[in-house]
Amino acid sequence: MATKKFNVLFLCTGNSARSIIAEALLNYLGEGKFVAYSAGSNPTGEVNPHALDILRRMRVPINAPASKHWDTFADQQSPELDFVITVCDRAAGEPCPVWPGQPMNAHWGIADPATQQGDDRATLSAFRKAFLELENRLKIFVNLPIEKLDIISLQDRLNKIGDTTAIEISMGVDAIR
Repeated sequence: MATKKFNVLFLCTGNSARSIIAEALLNYLGEGKFVAYSAGSNPTGEVNPHALDILRRMRVPINAPASKHWDTFADQQSPELDFVITVCDRAAGEPCPVWPGQPMNAHWGIADPATQQGDDRATLSAFRKAFLELENRLKIFVNLPIEKLDIISLQDRLNKIGDTTAIEISMGVDAIR
C-alpha cells in the first residue's frame, strides 16, 4: 500500500537562498514521505551561488533549483499543498495567495545569509548557519507522526519547530513532542 506524500512549499521573498536550501534539504531528508517546493513573493530570478555551494559542501543533492514566483503554486494545475512554511520574516508578513489544498501554515524565520557583509569566510559561515538551522528543524519535521496527530496538535508542533532555537535543538530539548 502506497503512503501519502506530503507536499511542502517553502516561501521567502527572493527565493534565492533559504527557501532553495529548505527545498533541497526536505527532498533529501524526507525522500519518500515529502515533496518540497520553493517560491518567493518577489523572486530574484536567480539562485544564490552560495546556496548551491553550501548544499554541495553538505552533500545534499540539488535537482535543478530555480527562483520562481509563488503564484506558480496558486493555480488549479499546481500540486495540492499540505504545508506552506515561510522562512523569512518579510514573506511571513505579506498577504499570500490562496493555496490549493488548504495547507497548514507555519513560520520558521531564518536570518538571511545573502545579506552577510564581509569576506568569503564570513559569507560561508552565514550560509552554513542557515543550512544547519534549517536541517535541524527539518529533521524534527520529517519525524513528526503527522498521520497520528489531530490538526490542532500538528499546528502546535509546526509552530514550536519555528520557535525552537538551534541551541535547543542541538541540546536535544524535547520541546516539539
